[in-house]
Amino acid sequence: MSDKTFTTLLLGDVYGDPGCRVLYLKLSTLIKKYRADFVVVNGENAFKGFGLIPGQVDMLFGLGVDVITSGNHIWQQEEILPYLDSQNNLLRPANYGNLVQGHGYTVKDGVCVMNLQGRVNMFPIEDPFKWATDILKKLDSRVKTIFVDFHAESPEEKEAMGFFLDGKVTAVVGTHIHVQTMDEKILPNGTAYITDLGMCGPKDSIIGSDPELAIRRQLTQMPLKAQVHDNVAEIHGVCIKSDPDTGKAISIERIDG
Repeated sequence: MSDKTFTTLLLGDVYGDPGCRVLYLKLSTLIKKYRADFVVVNGENAFKGFGLIPGQVDMLFGLGVDVITSGNHIWQQEEILPYLDSQNNLLRPANYGNLVQGHGYTVKDGVCVMNLQGRVNMFPIEDPFKWATDILKKLDSRVKTIFVDFHAESPEEKEAMGFFLDGKVTAVVGTHIHVQTMDEKILPNGTAYITDLGMCGPKDSIIGSDPELAIRRQLTQMPLKAQVHDNVAEIHGVCIKSDPDTGKAISIERIDG
């Protein structure tokens, strides 16, 4: 194994203004602390919990984020749609297919980031396993460091993707749930894995939303729209060290706070 390491921060779903603020205040310190070479952030909930807007994309790139991934909420703010075509490093899940705006993967500075979305308990879009396979076939053989943001509901589906891609990519990290899991590991063939990165968003919230309103939704079953809980926020995600010559993961460490 090479004596060099490549350090990457992968951070969970940015939720509303609190999530944006905590990255504005703390991301540069986090990058210095971990001596990060590359930063990936899921931004799909940055605008009031639903989607993101061009100004937030510019802000995240300005803070040192290399690639912004997303998920099922990426389509909710109409003004972002032209940005999906013009910004190569702003991704939407690849398995929405080729008839919609945007890019499902990118290669920046020799690093590939792939964005996929699950189908279990979610909208039945195209097969993410097939899309992952097809994208890997397109990559230049010199691209060794490959990260996959799998935006999915089901832990079983996420774990299946992890083992499916084990040894083929550097890491498979789950997003969407907003609750950080504690199952970070290196799979048998050298791929780092975690079921969910968690959320860059408000503490003491219900997956980012106001607890009072969320409880009322459960008690009444009324279709009340979630509202961002305006509270102090935390950063959740992982730091992955990998061998740039092989793309194999060396370590994965949870970021919590």
